[in-house]
Amino acid sequence: MRRSTCLRWGLSVLLALGTGALGLSPVAAAPARPTETGPLSPGLVTAMQRDLGLSAPQARTRLRQEAAAAKLAPRAERAAGPTFGGSWYAPERGTLVVGLTDTGTAAAEAIRFSGATVVRVAHSARTLDAAKSVLDKAARTGDAPTAVRSWHVDPRTSRVVAEVREGAERSAAVTAFLAPARKAGLLTVRGSAAKEAPQTFSAGTVGGDPYYINGNTRCSIGFSVVGGFVSAGHCGTPGASVAGWDGSAMGTFAGSSFPGNDYSYIQIGNGWWTVPVVLGWGTVSDVLVRGSAVAPVGSSICRSGSTTHWHCGTVLTQNETVNYSQGSVYELTGTSVCAEPGDSGGSFITGDQAQGVTSGGWGNCTSGGQTWFQPVNEILNAYGLTLVTA
Repeated sequence: MRRSTCLRWGLSVLLALGTGALGLSPVAAAPARPTETGPLSPGLVTAMQRDLGLSAPQARTRLRQEAAAAKLAPRAERAAGPTFGGSWYAPERGTLVVGLTDTGTAAAEAIRFSGATVVRVAHSARTLDAAKSVLDKAARTGDAPTAVRSWHVDPRTSRVVAEVREGAERSAAVTAFLAPARKAGLLTVRGSAAKEAPQTFSAGTVGGDPYYINGNTRCSIGFSVVGGFVSAGHCGTPGASVAGWDGSAMGTFAGSSFPGNDYSYIQIGNGWWTVPVVLGWGTVSDVLVRGSAVAPVGSSICRSGSTTHWHCGTVLTQNETVNYSQGSVYELTGTSVCAEPGDSGGSFITGDQAQGVTSGGWGNCTSGGQTWFQPVNEILNAYGLTLVTA
């Protein structure tokens, strides 16, 4: 059986931006509805104060601004068309920033009028994504050297960025793998100071409040969906049995994908039920899930997991390819949030909007590190699922 959760209500977040400023019809329905109004858990603000060094008023202001940016971002992309070079939330400005290859168009003026900041960038998102996809294709054939930790498009610099183990930047294997992006004049290579390669965060059976796979592996629940919940793919294979935090039978893996992807769908029964809640572990109040609007790069984000519980940070990258030892995983989102073994599959959330499930990373929550997540909307689409929301 599921333990009861205590829901506390706090600040309301208003998404006040409309569609008129861009001259567009209303946004098509997403897999889950975005927030219109609704109180936030006070614990969310507390966690942001602790992990991001903000005051309570600053945290509340940032959450309002990020919610507005998340709502505006897809409309700005559609309005920009082929001139779109990416977008991100800039905390120093408090607005969404939209990169355009041509800032003198009517679309650019409409985006400015909507409240976003427009900046000129050298390359379109299509051009950058095409260069990254060449590296992805090579990784699928097993040609990605282990020294290349990850690669992604950085809209802020209008470059394809590869994170490479320090000291291996000029090795023959790394040079050959990155040659297509370098030839296109789009590559930036960054040395990674991480002492270990990215790894997934599953773990052997230990005490905590997660779920257990076949009695010997522990992972964390991501988000409730109609019929069960979603989590990481590396946690289990289709048909694997799942037990809950109390050891009682919970259900089975109905679907799982890893590597390539890192997501799974677990169907539940045996008296278990679903609730639209991310656990705060007593560190913060439990958080209600109201939708799955995507937080732009630069936004704050928090993670809940069964080992390290609740931690916050910022969204660093989107559509990043991570080169795990088991194989590359594509379309992950990178964050500055820490995690440890057993946190795999756990929830990433911004405000009250579900973002994704914990995949892997490097480091720990003592010395710091980096963590990637699989976006939840991709999982919902892959399995035809519906997010359970408040």
